[in-house]
Amino acid sequence: MTTSNYTPTVQGTGVKATIQRFGGFLAGMVMPNIGAFIAWGLITALFIPTGWLPNEDFAALVGPMITLLLPVLIGYTGGRLVHGQRGAVVGAVATVGIVVGADVPMFLGAMIIGPAAAYLVKRVDGLIQDRIRPGFEMLVDNFTAGIVGAGMALLGVWGIGPIVGRLTDIAGSGVDWLVSHHMLGLVSVIVEPAKVLFLNNAINHGVLSPLGVTEAAEAGKSILFMVETNPGPGLGLLLAFFFFGPRSLRPTAPAAMIIQFFGGIHEVYFPYVLMKPRLILAMIAGGAAGVSTFMITGAGLVATPSPGSVFAYFAVTPKGGWFGVVLGIVIAAAVTFAVAALLLGFGRKAGDEADDAAVTPEEQADREQAELAAARRRSADNKNLAPASRGSGDDTAPQATAKES
Repeated sequence: MTTSNYTPTVQGTGVKATIQRFGGFLAGMVMPNIGAFIAWGLITALFIPTGWLPNEDFAALVGPMITLLLPVLIGYTGGRLVHGQRGAVVGAVATVGIVVGADVPMFLGAMIIGPAAAYLVKRVDGLIQDRIRPGFEMLVDNFTAGIVGAGMALLGVWGIGPIVGRLTDIAGSGVDWLVSHHMLGLVSVIVEPAKVLFLNNAINHGVLSPLGVTEAAEAGKSILFMVETNPGPGLGLLLAFFFFGPRSLRPTAPAAMIIQFFGGIHEVYFPYVLMKPRLILAMIAGGAAGVSTFMITGAGLVATPSPGSVFAYFAVTPKGGWFGVVLGIVIAAAVTFAVAALLLGFGRKAGDEADDAAVTPEEQADREQAELAAARRRSADNKNLAPASRGSGDDTAPQATAKES
């Protein structure tokens, strides 16, 4: 499974393209492991003491899965992206070190140390591959992987793990301050623009989810699981495009709504925002409205909804928490729809007609071909008219008559 299944292929070499590639790489580490996140979320929703079917024996799975299994899977996948199976093994070994070196779930740490360990063993392989005597290839390969993996695991315990843990604590303190001052909605000012640059998985699984797990372990639920994953803003944006967007894009909105709202693949609406960057204001407004509603109603989830589908939301909603969750999604969608419709001029903006003619590459190519053909016709007409214009003067009339004769 590659990142191209979830994020579009990025073209170009600018800053924006580089950020999108980086976000796509992070998504490539997380998205193939979504099944494991769903398994953990279902077990958490069902069997923890505040779950639907409390069971002490089954609830014992929750801790090891979130602190060990999921980070190791992310580190393994990140290593595989960099250097195949050898990179995957070394990345998994190194991730165990970073898990032991911290007290919080090390999603962000796994995203760092897994690819780093794989890159290091890749460099080592490049240095020694032409110097290995025949018959010693397996021995050397295994020992180099083992040495690099062990070294990176030790570095994770002594260095990277505590550093990432400290950064997580600082981020958690910032979130706690926002929550205590009823200002968590301001996080949307950062989260929503970062999402459309395909950094959604890094933000959710790398920062918010670990903080949410810690909070859920103490309170039984966490609002932090809902900051980035709320499907309401995406639904509101796509509804605005369906009613008021460029006419050639309106037929694409219903399918995108189904994929985004019910399938949880938020990436499908990112190109709509990038097409009209002013719509990021609508996403920020909707996201902030949704988070504020969650805060006012005391809503929260017991685990991260992966992917951010309305079905996944319902699966990890604690008992008695339906009203706040549903209300936050509905208000986020309504606010985003209203602001996006306003920014789109309710379908009457003068620029929308111009946008219609340049929505797809095929239509743009047809327009360019038509303009080129028109330019050629004008050029041919000018050439045909040139002799006549020269012959219209009195001093050139005899020459034209002589040629005709």
